Amino acid sequence: MTDVTNAQSFDADPQFGDYYALLKPRVMQLVVFTALVGMLAAPVSVNPVVGFASILFLAIGAGASGALNMWWDADIDAVMKRTVNRPVPAGKVTAQSALYLGAALSGLSVMMLSLSANLLAGFMLAFTIFFYVVPYTMWLKRSTPQNIVIGGAAGAFPPVIGWTIATGTLAFEPWLMFALIFMWTPPHFWALALFMRNDYDDAKVPMLTVTHGRRATRNHILGYTIVLAVLAVGTAFSAIGGWVYLVTALVLNGLFLKGAFEIWRRDEDMSEADNFATERKFFRLSLWYLFAHFVAILVEAALSSFGMGAWG
Repeated sequence: MTDVTNAQSFDADPQFGDYYALLKPRVMQLVVFTALVGMLAAPVSVNPVVGFASILFLAIGAGASGALNMWWDADIDAVMKRTVNRPVPAGKVTAQSALYLGAALSGLSVMMLSLSANLLAGFMLAFTIFFYVVPYTMWLKRSTPQNIVIGGAAGAFPPVIGWTIATGTLAFEPWLMFALIFMWTPPHFWALALFMRNDYDDAKVPMLTVTHGRRATRNHILGYTIVLAVLAVGTAFSAIGGWVYLVTALVLNGLFLKGAFEIWRRDEDMSEADNFATERKFFRLSLWYLFAHFVAILVEAALSSFGMGAWG
């Protein structure tokens, strides 16, 4: 964080929508969805009231992380087209307000999740918030091209927390869901970085596209996608998998591998001419990719609850 955050122009009375935007609601939706799948895929049923309250507090914790991220990153958000309209750089909310809101919601969410579910779930939420704000936001994001690789772990914890809400323990299966998100994150964000590279250049964020160039980034996308495909299809043969998941994984990973190969074989001289259409298509596919895999896990959990699970 630089002095930009402290010297910002604050020229409007903040509205409720401005504070809500601080919580990164789109990211929060992904957190809630994957955590809910983790909770429902667990082999232990959860009281609906307890489950609703726990997911709500987890959502608040995710929002707290978003507010703290916007507080710290206000200086680089102000020079990136993708983020310039966020509440802090836009002067709608002060950086100090974002800090106070994020800190307060962090404490509230961890305490209430510990009470509504169990101490392990509360601890894991606290660790996730800490990991996203300190190692990723404050350190990795600005210091290494591996920022999104290591930092992606923060976004991969929600299904593990969801499983912990239901069982109070850890097991092998939620870590498969963790690995699915963890390995999906780099190709997803590197595809975005390929057609938004000028943003990261201007903000001096050492994304792989900036430090190693587009060719290396394309190589990395293909490599990670191959590993992701093996992991995703292999998950079908675990206790949270089944025929529905297997078919879903085979189709989606076939499409994802095809998209990654098309990105890999790109001629750099063509990239500007066609406005990175291939990368944009792959990025949009990546959004559906993760959603569909978790829907398939949810379907398998529902089938298992009726004694119709394919295996496990």
